[in-house]
Amino acid sequence: MTGLENIRGRAWLFGDNIDTDQIIHGQYLTLLDYEEMARHTLEIPRPEFPLNVKKNDVVVAGRNFGGGSSREEAPKAMVVLGVGCVVAESFARIFYRNAFNVGLPAIIVPDATKIIKDGQTLVVELSEGAITIEDTNEELKGSPLPKIMLGILEAGGAIPWFKMTN
Repeated sequence: MTGLENIRGRAWLFGDNIDTDQIIHGQYLTLLDYEEMARHTLEIPRPEFPLNVKKNDVVVAGRNFGGGSSREEAPKAMVVLGVGCVVAESFARIFYRNAFNVGLPAIIVPDATKIIKDGQTLVVELSEGAITIEDTNEELKGSPLPKIMLGILEAGGAIPWFKMTN
């Protein structure tokens, strides 16, 4: 591993096709303060989410997480809110890339929403792509992150990583 710690947090379960408008609605894009914007993260599918999410909690979603517009504000608002990681069965390509660009870990885990229950405590090991459900001691295997992606995350995103490597 590259120095990143395992992520331990509570699972927040979401379904398929959670698009960027549901992650952060367009009406909040005019807010220039990410702290203020983050207070509306995922409030459309789960109004209680931005009020109750804790640092390092894990968003668990079905297929096509982050589809829709290419707004970088969606993963950035999640980072500012304290989301530790997004585990999904699949991601929209642009969201997946934007997540790493802003320092939000994202892991693909087949059938995650069929196995993980809302509120369970998860431990995510990024380098292995492994998720352990602490409540049941069950381990799920996802796609391990390549070293370069781990380096980008460790740096805090693409811009800090480029500054470090150049």
